[in-house]
Amino acid sequence: MTDIEELARRVQETGTVVAVAESLTSGNLAATVGAAEGAGEWFAGGVVAYRLETKQRVLGLAEGIDPCSPECAEHLAGAVRDLTGADLAVSVTGVGGPEPHDGHEPGTVYLGWSNDAGTGHVLLELDGDPEQVIDASVNAAVGLLLDRLRG
Repeated sequence: MTDIEELARRVQETGTVVAVAESLTSGNLAATVGAAEGAGEWFAGGVVAYRLETKQRVLGLAEGIDPCSPECAEHLAGAVRDLTGADLAVSVTGVGGPEPHDGHEPGTVYLGWSNDAGTGHVLLELDGDPEQVIDASVNAAVGLLLDRLRG
C-alpha cells in the first residue's frame, strides 16, 4: 500500500479532515492528496502561496519572517488549518533550486504541521534538481500527515 493510499484509509477511518498550504510544491501536494480515494469527504483543500506577499496577505505571515524557516512552515500549517476548519494540516516551504536563494541552499525544505496537539516542523535537506526536490517534498509531506495521524 502506498503512503497516499494509507493516508486515505486512515483519515476515512478516523474521520480526520486534512488541509495543505504550499509554496515550494506549487500545488503538487494538493493534487496528490486530492486524487486519493474518497478525498471529497476528507480533504478540505489547500492554499498555494508561492510569493511572500501571498503568504502574508492570504495566510497572515508576519512581515520579516523568513519564508524558508521553521516559523514560516508552522505558521502556514496553522493558518490553513484555521482557514479551512481542518483537523490536521501540513505545509511545505523552501528552496527547490537549482541555485541558492536568500542564503538557503537548494533542497532546504521545511514541512510544518498543525493539529489539536499543537504545531511543529521538520527540516528536509534534499538533493536533486528542482523537480526531484518537489517530488521528494510532496512524498515527505504525505508521510508527515501519516505520522501525525499515528500520534
